[in-house]
Amino acid sequence: MLSVLLGLTGAVVYGAADFLGGVAARRVRAVTVAAVAAAVGLVPLALGAAAVGATFSGPAVAAGIGAGVSGSVAVLLLYRALAVGPMSVLSPLTAVFAAITPVVVALVGGTVLSLAASIALVVAVVAVVLVAAVRDTSGARVTAVGVVTAGVAGCGFGGIVLAYDAAPSDAGVATLLVGRLVQTVLLGAVVVVVAVRSGSGRPGPSGRPGGTDHVAPSASAERSAAGVRRGSRRSDRPRRRGPLGLPRWSARTMVAVVACGVLDALANACIQAALHVGSGDGVLPVVSVLNALYPIGTVVLAGVVLRERLTAVQWTGIALAFAASVGLALA
Repeated sequence: MLSVLLGLTGAVVYGAADFLGGVAARRVRAVTVAAVAAAVGLVPLALGAAAVGATFSGPAVAAGIGAGVSGSVAVLLLYRALAVGPMSVLSPLTAVFAAITPVVVALVGGTVLSLAASIALVVAVVAVVLVAAVRDTSGARVTAVGVVTAGVAGCGFGGIVLAYDAAPSDAGVATLLVGRLVQTVLLGAVVVVVAVRSGSGRPGPSGRPGGTDHVAPSASAERSAAGVRRGSRRSDRPRRRGPLGLPRWSARTMVAVVACGVLDALANACIQAALHVGSGDGVLPVVSVLNALYPIGTVVLAGVVLRERLTAVQWTGIALAFAASVGLALA
């Protein structure tokens, strides 16, 4: 029961972080939002280390490095996938792979699930697809490259859960800290490279001169640091530029990114706690699938704050997610 509650809490908080990251990405390049939010997330984790402790053993550090690398690669591949294909297809596909990758690993490792838990997990995966489904008006076509890239990105997000599961139970927030530090360094390096290439007029990550990201974060994004989430275009109004050609941020954008980083760090802590407070071999697949329900938080906030209307399909997904969560708690 506690693992289910923590897993759901982590998913909802992830969704809130995604929403804030998506709002910020309307004004700032998405990878920059992800990198800065990752750096911000180091602060609450450092405070958590002082409060609950952190044991930097070899396995804890190794798990953290795995989480940081996996998350960074996943979010960059997601950007690439959404740049070459329709979000309405690739966003849910990424979420599904993020959900089922740890499940497959657990089953191959010998985990045996009850019939009730298996049914609930299948229902939850269906809910992930329905909630993550978004309208796409870009006219982009589904290509093999886009599908493979989205699938690998989803596996990367699932790899974060696997890394947290591999962390020693006495690690405290050590694994989270190491993972966030690695992610900050890797995404920060990408931001610098993109900025330099933009300044030289060479094509950026989107394949356009100047490196403009025409795809803002989607709800299936980052499990890694921050906010590449829902697909809204950034404003085309000219923006003042700062060091390395990066845009100067408004106070509202900065607040959104800071809140995104703090919430994302909290969500990661919830997921790691969910993996280690439960007992039995079935904890990993349950937490993995619950973690993939994070689009719920994003779409609900988009409806409340931005007045975006949820579709009947998304409402159905939310209802199924609730039913699956109850089923997992009782299984």
